[in-house]
Amino acid sequence: MKILAIADEESKYLWEYYEKGRLEGIDLIISCGDLDPAYLSFLVTLSSVPVLYVHGNHDEKYAKSPPEGCICIEDKVFVYKGVRILGLGGSMRYSSGQHQYTERQMKQRVARMRLRLLLGRGFDILVTHAPAYQINDGRDLCHQGFQVFRTLVEKYKPKYFLHGHVHLSYGREQKRYDRYQDTHIINAYERCVFEFEDEDPQKSLWGR
Repeated sequence: MKILAIADEESKYLWEYYEKGRLEGIDLIISCGDLDPAYLSFLVTLSSVPVLYVHGNHDEKYAKSPPEGCICIEDKVFVYKGVRILGLGGSMRYSSGQHQYTERQMKQRVARMRLRLLLGRGFDILVTHAPAYQINDGRDLCHQGFQVFRTLVEKYKPKYFLHGHVHLSYGREQKRYDRYQDTHIINAYERCVFEFEDEDPQKSLWGR
Protein backbone atom coordinates (compact mmCIF):
# COMPACT_ATOMS: atom_id res chain seq x y z
CA MET A 1 0.00 0.00 0.00
CA LYS A 2 1.46 3.37 -1.04
CA ILE A 3 0.70 6.10 1.51
CA LEU A 4 1.09 9.86 1.15
CA ALA A 5 1.73 11.49 4.54
CA ILE A 6 1.34 15.26 4.88
CA ALA A 7 1.58 17.86 7.66
CA ASP A 8 2.21 21.46 8.67
CA GLU A 9 2.73 23.13 5.30
CA GLU A 10 0.64 22.82 2.13
CA SER A 11 2.73 21.42 -0.71
CA LYS A 12 2.80 23.76 -3.70
CA TYR A 13 3.69 20.72 -5.80
CA LEU A 14 0.35 19.13 -4.88
CA TRP A 15 -1.83 22.25 -4.67
CA GLU A 16 -0.75 25.43 -6.46
CA TYR A 17 1.19 23.62 -9.20
CA TYR A 18 -0.84 20.43 -9.28
CA GLU A 19 -0.82 18.47 -12.54
CA LYS A 20 -2.90 15.46 -13.43
CA GLY A 21 -1.27 12.19 -12.43
CA ARG A 22 0.73 13.43 -9.46
CA LEU A 23 -1.40 11.36 -7.09
CA GLU A 24 -1.50 8.32 -9.35
CA GLY A 25 -0.67 5.13 -7.47
CA ILE A 26 -1.41 6.60 -4.03
CA ASP A 27 -3.69 4.27 -2.02
CA LEU A 28 -4.20 6.39 1.10
CA ILE A 29 -3.52 9.96 2.27
CA ILE A 30 -2.88 10.71 5.94
CA SER A 31 -2.69 14.22 7.38
CA CYS A 32 -0.83 14.75 10.64
CA GLY A 33 -2.32 18.18 11.20
CA ASP A 34 -1.88 21.94 10.78
CA LEU A 35 -3.10 22.05 7.19
CA ASP A 36 -5.78 24.15 5.49
CA PRO A 37 -9.03 22.13 5.42
CA ALA A 38 -9.55 23.27 1.81
CA TYR A 39 -6.24 21.61 0.94
CA LEU A 40 -7.43 18.26 2.32
CA SER A 41 -10.74 18.60 0.48
CA PHE A 42 -8.83 19.32 -2.71
CA LEU A 43 -6.71 16.19 -2.29
CA VAL A 44 -9.66 13.90 -1.59
CA THR A 45 -11.42 15.21 -4.70
CA LEU A 46 -8.42 14.86 -6.99
CA SER A 47 -7.21 11.49 -5.69
CA SER A 48 -10.43 9.52 -5.13
CA VAL A 49 -8.78 7.75 -2.18
CA PRO A 50 -9.54 8.22 1.55
CA VAL A 51 -7.95 11.20 3.28
CA LEU A 52 -7.58 10.61 7.02
CA TYR A 53 -6.63 13.36 9.45
CA VAL A 54 -5.90 14.34 13.02
CA HIS A 55 -5.82 17.91 14.33
CA GLY A 56 -2.72 20.00 14.76
CA ASN A 57 -2.37 22.68 17.41
CA HIS A 58 -3.39 25.35 14.87
CA ASP A 59 -6.52 23.62 13.55
CA GLU A 60 -9.23 25.45 15.52
CA LYS A 61 -10.90 26.44 12.23
CA TYR A 62 -11.78 22.79 11.55
CA ALA A 63 -14.63 23.21 14.05
CA LYS A 64 -16.42 25.60 11.68
CA SER A 65 -14.96 24.44 8.36
CA PRO A 66 -13.97 20.75 8.50
CA PRO A 67 -12.34 19.28 5.39
CA GLU A 68 -15.20 18.00 3.24
CA GLY A 69 -15.07 14.36 2.23
CA CYS A 70 -12.25 13.54 4.65
CA ILE A 71 -12.27 11.26 7.69
CA CYS A 72 -11.28 12.39 11.19
CA ILE A 73 -9.58 9.56 13.07
CA GLU A 74 -9.14 11.31 16.43
CA ASP A 75 -9.36 8.78 19.28
CA LYS A 76 -10.25 6.00 16.84
CA VAL A 77 -8.73 2.95 15.26
CA PHE A 78 -9.62 3.23 11.60
CA VAL A 79 -9.16 0.08 9.55
CA TYR A 80 -8.36 0.40 5.85
CA LYS A 81 -7.61 -2.67 3.74
CA GLY A 82 -6.76 -4.55 6.92
CA VAL A 83 -4.35 -1.88 8.22
CA ARG A 84 -5.25 -0.56 11.69
CA ILE A 85 -4.59 3.18 12.07
CA LEU A 86 -4.77 4.93 15.46
CA GLY A 87 -5.21 8.73 15.52
CA LEU A 88 -4.24 11.06 18.38
CA GLY A 89 -3.91 14.71 17.33
CA GLY A 90 -2.85 17.83 19.19
CA SER A 91 0.29 19.13 20.83
CA MET A 92 1.63 19.66 24.32
CA ARG A 93 -0.34 22.40 26.11
CA TYR A 94 1.53 25.71 25.99
CA SER A 95 -1.47 28.10 25.78
CA SER A 96 -5.28 27.89 25.75
CA GLY A 97 -5.56 26.35 22.29
CA GLN A 98 -8.34 23.87 21.53
CA HIS A 99 -6.05 21.04 20.41
CA GLN A 100 -3.47 21.22 23.19
CA TYR A 101 -3.08 18.71 26.01
CA THR A 102 -1.05 18.11 29.11
CA GLU A 103 0.72 14.78 29.39
CA ARG A 104 -1.97 13.67 31.83
CA GLN A 105 -4.77 14.60 29.43
CA MET A 106 -3.16 12.69 26.57
CA LYS A 107 -2.74 9.65 28.83
CA GLN A 108 -6.46 9.87 29.64
CA ARG A 109 -7.30 9.85 25.93
CA VAL A 110 -5.20 6.75 25.46
CA ALA A 111 -6.74 5.08 28.54
CA ARG A 112 -10.22 5.53 27.12
CA MET A 113 -9.14 3.51 24.09
CA ARG A 114 -7.67 0.64 26.09
CA LEU A 115 -10.57 -1.76 25.45
CA ARG A 116 -10.68 -0.93 21.74
CA LEU A 117 -6.95 -1.56 21.44
CA LEU A 118 -7.27 -4.82 23.36
CA LEU A 119 -10.11 -6.12 21.20
CA GLY A 120 -8.33 -5.05 18.01
CA ARG A 121 -5.02 -6.47 19.18
CA GLY A 122 -3.22 -3.17 18.82
CA PHE A 123 -2.64 -1.14 15.69
CA ASP A 124 -0.28 -0.93 12.71
CA ILE A 125 0.16 2.83 12.26
CA LEU A 126 0.15 5.51 14.96
CA VAL A 127 -0.85 8.93 13.56
CA THR A 128 -0.26 11.99 15.73
CA HIS A 129 0.56 15.66 15.32
CA ALA A 130 3.20 15.94 18.03
CA PRO A 131 6.15 13.54 18.15
CA ALA A 132 7.01 11.26 21.04
CA TYR A 133 9.06 12.48 23.97
CA GLN A 134 12.77 12.66 23.08
CA ILE A 135 12.19 11.11 19.66
CA ASN A 136 12.54 13.86 17.06
CA ASP A 137 10.86 16.41 19.34
CA GLY A 138 11.99 19.85 20.56
CA ARG A 139 13.05 20.94 24.01
CA ASP A 140 10.67 23.91 24.19
CA LEU A 141 7.26 23.11 25.69
CA CYS A 142 5.36 23.76 22.44
CA HIS A 143 7.37 21.18 20.48
CA GLN A 144 8.01 18.70 23.27
CA GLY A 145 6.62 15.24 22.56
CA PHE A 146 4.38 13.03 24.66
CA GLN A 147 5.77 10.26 26.85
CA VAL A 148 2.59 8.23 26.37
CA PHE A 149 3.37 7.97 22.64
CA ARG A 150 6.62 6.20 23.52
CA THR A 151 4.62 3.89 25.79
CA LEU A 152 2.20 3.08 22.96
CA VAL A 153 5.07 2.25 20.62
CA GLU A 154 6.82 0.11 23.22
CA LYS A 155 3.65 -1.81 24.14
CA TYR A 156 1.97 -2.34 20.76
CA LYS A 157 4.99 -2.18 18.43
CA PRO A 158 3.23 -0.61 15.43
CA LYS A 159 5.05 -0.81 12.11
CA TYR A 160 4.85 2.96 11.59
CA PHE A 161 4.55 6.13 13.64
CA LEU A 162 3.64 9.24 11.60
CA HIS A 163 3.80 12.72 13.12
CA GLY A 164 4.22 16.36 12.15
CA HIS A 165 4.63 19.54 14.24
CA VAL A 166 8.45 19.61 14.09
CA HIS A 167 9.19 21.27 10.75
CA LEU A 168 12.16 20.02 8.79
CA SER A 169 12.89 23.69 8.05
CA TYR A 170 13.74 24.23 11.74
CA GLY A 171 17.27 22.96 11.15
CA ARG A 172 19.52 20.12 10.01
CA GLU A 173 19.00 18.21 13.24
CA GLN A 174 15.35 17.59 12.30
CA LYS A 175 14.90 14.21 10.62
CA ARG A 176 12.43 12.89 8.08
CA TYR A 177 13.06 9.29 9.20
CA ASP A 178 13.92 7.67 12.50
CA ARG A 179 13.43 4.32 14.15
CA TYR A 180 12.55 3.36 17.70
CA GLN A 181 12.74 -0.32 18.55
CA ASP A 182 10.78 -2.05 15.75
CA THR A 183 8.80 1.02 14.67
CA HIS A 184 9.62 3.20 11.64
CA ILE A 185 9.07 6.87 12.48
CA ILE A 186 8.28 9.37 9.72
CA ASN A 187 8.03 13.13 10.07
CA ALA A 188 5.28 13.98 7.56
CA TYR A 189 6.23 17.67 7.23
CA GLU A 190 4.90 19.01 3.91
CA ARG A 191 4.75 15.65 2.08
CA CYS A 192 6.35 12.24 1.78
CA VAL A 193 5.37 8.89 0.27
CA PHE A 194 6.19 5.43 1.62
CA GLU A 195 5.20 1.82 1.00
CA PHE A 196 3.54 0.24 4.02
CA GLU A 197 4.82 -3.21 3.07
CA ASP A 198 8.43 -2.07 2.60
CA GLU A 199 10.79 -3.67 5.10
CA ASP A 200 13.27 -0.77 4.80
CA PRO A 201 11.22 2.38 4.07
CA GLN A 202 14.20 4.68 4.55
CA LYS A 203 15.62 3.54 1.20
CA SER A 204 12.42 4.19 -0.78
CA LEU A 205 11.03 7.12 1.21
CA TRP A 206 10.07 9.83 -1.28
CA GLY A 207 10.03 13.43 -0.13
CA ARG A 208 13.23 13.56 1.90
